[in-house]
Amino acid sequence: MSALLDLVIGPFAEFDFMRHALVGSLALSLGCTPVGVFLLLRRMSLMGDSLSHAVLPGAAVGYLIGGLSLPWMAGGGMIAGLLVALLAGLSSRRTRLDEGASFAGFYLLALAGGVVIVSKWGNSVDLMNLLFGSVLAVDDPSLILVAAITTVTLLWFGWHYRGLVLDSADPTFLGQGKSVMRYHLGFTVLTVMNLVSGFQAMGTLMAVGLMMLPAATARLVSRTLPGMLLTAWLVASASSVIGLLISYYLACPSGPAIVLTAGVAYLGALLVSPGGAGTAKASAL
Repeated sequence: MSALLDLVIGPFAEFDFMRHALVGSLALSLGCTPVGVFLLLRRMSLMGDSLSHAVLPGAAVGYLIGGLSLPWMAGGGMIAGLLVALLAGLSSRRTRLDEGASFAGFYLLALAGGVVIVSKWGNSVDLMNLLFGSVLAVDDPSLILVAAITTVTLLWFGWHYRGLVLDSADPTFLGQGKSVMRYHLGFTVLTVMNLVSGFQAMGTLMAVGLMMLPAATARLVSRTLPGMLLTAWLVASASSVIGLLISYYLACPSGPAIVLTAGVAYLGALLVSPGGAGTAKASAL
C-alpha cells in the first residue's frame, strides 16, 4: 500500500513542475466542467470545439509579436475566439446557414490561418506547442491566469445559474429580450475565456477535451444537473491526476494523456449506460 502511495504522491512531492501541472489541471477542471455541461445541455458542443480552434490564429499572432509572453498569447487568443463567435453569430442571422454550420466554416478558416501563420513565421516546435501545449511547462503567471478565469467562471455561474438553466431547458421561456442576450453572450465569453486558459496547458486542439469529455460522461451517468456538474468535475479531476502520472511514468505528452484518460472514462460510461441517464434539465429546478 505504501509503495502505491509513493508511486502516486512521489512525483508531485518531489518535482515543482509536477505540482504546478497538478494545480493548473485541477483549476482548469473546476472552471471548464460547468461550461462543458451547459454546452451539452444547450446543444452547443460544436461551438466549444470550434472556439478551441479559433483561438489558434490569435495566439499565434500574439506569440509572433511578444514571444512566449502570456498577455500577448492570451489576449490574442481571446480576441480571435470572440471574433469568430461574433462572425458566426452574424452569419447565422443574415444567411440561410444555422449557427453550427457557421461555426464550422469560421473555425476551419481560423485553424488553417493559424497553422499557416506559425509555419511561415515560426517553426515546427512553435506549432506543436500551440496545438498541443505542455501542462508540465505551466508557470506561475499561467496559474494566476487559470485561477482568475476559474474564479470569474464560478462567480458568473453562481449569479446566473437559475436563468441559465431556464434558458437551456426552454430557450423560448425568457423570450427574446436583453436577458436572453445576456445569458448567451456571457456564456460565449466564458467559453472563450476557459479555452484560452486551457490552451496554455493543453494546446488549442486538446483544450476542449477537458471541457467536453467529462461533461459527456456525466450526462450518461447522472440524472440531475447538480449531479452532472459534480460528476463532470470528479471525472476531470481524476483524469488530470491519472493523466499526469501516465505522462510522468511513460514519458508521453501530458495534455493528450489527460484527455485520453477522460476519453477512457467516457467509453466506460457508454458501456455501463448504453441508454443514457435521461435528461437533467427539468430536475435542475
